[in-house]
Amino acid sequence: MKLLLAVCLTLLPFVSQAACDDPAAPRVNWSGCDKSKLDLSSVNLSRAVLKNTNFSHSKLTGARLDRADFNFANLNQADFSRASMKKVRMVRVMAKGANFSQSKLQQADFSRAALQQAIFSAANLDSAKFYEAKADKAIFNQAKMKAANFERASLIGADFSQVLAEKSIFQDAVADQAVFRKARLQRSQWQKSSLLDADFSYADLSKASLIEAVIDGAIFNGASLKDATWIEYQRCRRDAVGVCR
Repeated sequence: MKLLLAVCLTLLPFVSQAACDDPAAPRVNWSGCDKSKLDLSSVNLSRAVLKNTNFSHSKLTGARLDRADFNFANLNQADFSRASMKKVRMVRVMAKGANFSQSKLQQADFSRAALQQAIFSAANLDSAKFYEAKADKAIFNQAKMKAANFERASLIGADFSQVLAEKSIFQDAVADQAVFRKARLQRSQWQKSSLLDADFSYADLSKASLIEAVIDGAIFNGASLKDATWIEYQRCRRDAVGVCR
């Protein structure tokens, strides 16, 4: 009995070890594997363990990746367009120039991820988390991001034009030169954010909070500021457009 127990304990680490040659399948463990420059379109990797995996320049269009764990993975220039990625974990991933357009990313966690020039056009990012992410010059145009969290994120020069971002949080974010033209930002939170030269033309900022935000050079032409709370705690009038008054 003791010998059998010793053998089992000896083999245990190998049972949980990632097998890089295993085929793509739900719950597969590819942690630390090199899966770069592959065509993995339409694969099912839901709930897969993909920590520290290299998917750079790989194609995962239309893949099923719900609840997969990509934490610390290399996703630079990877293509996730039209993928299903609900509740996916992307903490500290490297995803520069990655394409997430039209993907389903509800409740995804991109905390502290490197997302410079990544593309999220027309993606569903409702309740997604981008805490302290670096997404300079990323493209979010026409994305849905209700209640998304960009707190303390770097969004310099990012494109949020025509996004649906009601109740989203941009507190302490740096969004200098970012574009929010025609964005729906009702009840969004911008406390202490940096918005130097940002463009909010024709955006809806009804009931948004910009307390202590830095807005030098920002453009609000045609923007609805109905009942918004302005940088010095003043409440904008219900008919305020372009200027808080």
